[in-house]
Amino acid sequence: MLWHELTIYTTEEATEAIADWLHAQGAGGVSIEESGTLDRKRDTSLGQWYEKPLNDIPEGDAVMQAYFGEETDMEAIQAGVKELLAKLPSFGLNPGRGELSLASIQEEAWAEAWKQYFKPTHVSERLVIKPTWETYEPKPHETIIELDPGMAFGTGTHATTALCMRTLETVVKPGDHVIDVGTGSGILAVTAIRLGAEHVLALDLDPVAVSSAKENAKLNRLEERITVQLSDLLGALKTTEASPVKLPVQVVVANILAEIIATFVDDVYQALETGGAYVASGIITSKEDLVTEALTRAGFEMESRSEENGWVALVARKR
Repeated sequence: MLWHELTIYTTEEATEAIADWLHAQGAGGVSIEESGTLDRKRDTSLGQWYEKPLNDIPEGDAVMQAYFGEETDMEAIQAGVKELLAKLPSFGLNPGRGELSLASIQEEAWAEAWKQYFKPTHVSERLVIKPTWETYEPKPHETIIELDPGMAFGTGTHATTALCMRTLETVVKPGDHVIDVGTGSGILAVTAIRLGAEHVLALDLDPVAVSSAKENAKLNRLEERITVQLSDLLGALKTTEASPVKLPVQVVVANILAEIIATFVDDVYQALETGGAYVASGIITSKEDLVTEALTRAGFEMESRSEENGWVALVARKR
């Protein structure tokens, strides 16, 4: 399938308004590349990840790319974008350069080409992640996790995911009930089951992640033991519906940003049984103290930490 790729040169402050308009017009996807470095202040209110390296985009500027199906009237879309850019100053938003460019690309170029770089990955001596499109003959001691991450976060190649998986190896016991907060592709939920957990409740705020996690549970023939639900952090536990896991649980795992981890430590404490483990990853080293202090205030006892490439995974026990 052919896609139209519309590139818009604008400012960071205008990206949200432009993205909303593009989605309303039926864009199949919208990407935003901002200026600056990873340690600048970012919006992480929904657990967003920012992993862009340094670039040559001027500070405050942004480059947006929107993808539309080949049947789309791109002249009308471009005219609409220009009209929107002209109106932005009246809302107090700077449209910046406001330049547009249009290209045509094959779907494979942006939706499939990345797969050639995702090969079977040894996370540990025991755990191996196998993309669904790859063949791999496991050794007798290896545990295989089938994965097609789609558009969701979590392939096992990022340090935070790998750290979490190795940490779960030391924490999960046969028969455990586990909650995976911010499940993404569902890779940690599948890992927990493969390590002996009886049931996992996998939660995510993103409908794309929920769909991806359900598909990966099915690929691993674990849909009866992994329940995936749309939820804002542990919000699903506060409904009147019966929980698919037995509360309190033995393990809660969250591979999300440090600022988010620190916001719901009390809810995690309530969800865990006494002696239960909270595995928290996605923590950049500069934010480790923020998380440990929040955990300690909530009543947790810090048990262990592991670090890789500037990221930290922590294990805390409910006292």
